[in-house]
Amino acid sequence: MKSSFFRRCCELIGLLIILSPGFAQGQDVAANTIFAQALAKLNGTSMQERGMAIEQLAAVKEPRALLILQALLDGRLYQLKAENKLVIGEEVDAGYQLSDADTGQTLGLVERDATQKVTMNNSLRVALRKTIGRLELNATDAKVRIHAVHAIAKAIDTEGIALLGERLVIEQDKSVQDEIKLTLGLEQLNSSDKAARLAAIALLKDHASQDVVNRLNELQEKDAAGNFLEADADVRNQAKAALAKINASLQVYAAIETLFFGLSLGAVLVLAAIGLAITFGVMGVINMAHGELMMLGAYTTYVMQQLLPDYLGLSLFLAIPAAFVISALAGIAIERCIIRFLYGRPLETLLATFGVSLFLQQAVRSIFTPLNRSVASPTWMSGTWQINDFLSLTWNRFYILIFCLLVFALLLQILKRTRLGLEVRAVAQNRNMAKAMGIPTARVDAMTFGLGSGIAGVAGVALSQITNVGPNLGQAYIVDSFMVVVFGGVGNLWGTLLAGFSLGIANKLLEPMAGAVLAKIVVLVFIILFIQKRPRGLFPQKGRAAEG
Repeated sequence: MKSSFFRRCCELIGLLIILSPGFAQGQDVAANTIFAQALAKLNGTSMQERGMAIEQLAAVKEPRALLILQALLDGRLYQLKAENKLVIGEEVDAGYQLSDADTGQTLGLVERDATQKVTMNNSLRVALRKTIGRLELNATDAKVRIHAVHAIAKAIDTEGIALLGERLVIEQDKSVQDEIKLTLGLEQLNSSDKAARLAAIALLKDHASQDVVNRLNELQEKDAAGNFLEADADVRNQAKAALAKINASLQVYAAIETLFFGLSLGAVLVLAAIGLAITFGVMGVINMAHGELMMLGAYTTYVMQQLLPDYLGLSLFLAIPAAFVISALAGIAIERCIIRFLYGRPLETLLATFGVSLFLQQAVRSIFTPLNRSVASPTWMSGTWQINDFLSLTWNRFYILIFCLLVFALLLQILKRTRLGLEVRAVAQNRNMAKAMGIPTARVDAMTFGLGSGIAGVAGVALSQITNVGPNLGQAYIVDSFMVVVFGGVGNLWGTLLAGFSLGIANKLLEPMAGAVLAKIVVLVFIILFIQKRPRGLFPQKGRAAEG
């Protein structure tokens, strides 16, 4: 009883000592001492000392330790010669932007000759990757933990396997769990135990990874003597079954990717054709300058980016209304100056607008030169959304698809809920009756042509994000635009939307088999045959004028 009481008293006294401010300060002093010693060893010339410094930094609870180790791995840790201290450098044109490795204090810009990089050998680099991975495995951010798993996987050993196994038991995030399982499964395929290899295959069969496919294919290969690299038939059969399951997933991913690129191409076609559907459907005007109105919108985007070079996102958003206004004013000018004198003479209208298209192309060449102009995309529109090793979607086309649907919805609301929309629909269904009811058809024609031209300018903004801006930009889309309008039904917006997406998906489905050029030819032949059966398209326009 006395010994038990004495032990409890000692535990209580020890707890009070630990909780006392003096003890905590003593621990902080010890940690700071170890941290300083580690930095001094990193600053030395011996690789052995640097290896010890890496171990010390991993052991000490100092927030800057991981930052210093990552800088060392990335080759951003330097010795400042003048003061013989460790610094972290970010490379700039004039030299290095430095910060103190110990305190994090900004030290300013120095020339390259003022610093010397802290070097490592391969063995230290391997040890450093594992150390960083071990530290990052306990981070709160799931992305950091995934990065840690990848770092450990690059130099996997028994210690790393044990570390990942321990983390898998307590890990709550599914994406991190999947990465750990993938790493452990790939390593387990090297086991001499048949049961372990079979368990690894069962674990990997649900992972769509290029590494998994490569390793499972290796189990099916033979050596120079004709013997299987994997001697056990059961393991080979399980690997073959796992490959079949993964290949089935790959076909699904390929179909999703084809569908996405088809929809993105369809979105471009819809944007290019939707303005033409309004002018062609309401006014019956074959506007061969429609592509050049898109070109004006693309050049507007380029000019806005030159005015705001440091604000790409803002310049892109400002370019949308600017392109609409510029192209709409150009369209109204074309209608008032040329087209209004040629109503009822479609061939002359076609020739006149073709002349306008040549004039606009030459005007752009004179102002901007014949050279193509590149329009940079904002950061949030750049790159790809990498879902897995076999499925990635480009952000710029994803946003163009969303943009297309927004423009379509807005245009639909304008035509359905505004006075202009009511007048446009009335003129489209029966021009003579609308005129008899007091609707100013001449003004409606001008506003309709301006609206369609403005939408063409907005389409040019979208096109500037996926292709170079040049004088011939519009020529690449004018034929496709007419195909979409005719196929969907002249003057029908829903028909234009469905036709654009249908033709986009059809093109992408045919391209792998027939090539890009032949795929377009096949689509064109299909439309010609379709129009023979349904001359007024998928969704024919309704009304007395349409019936006549």
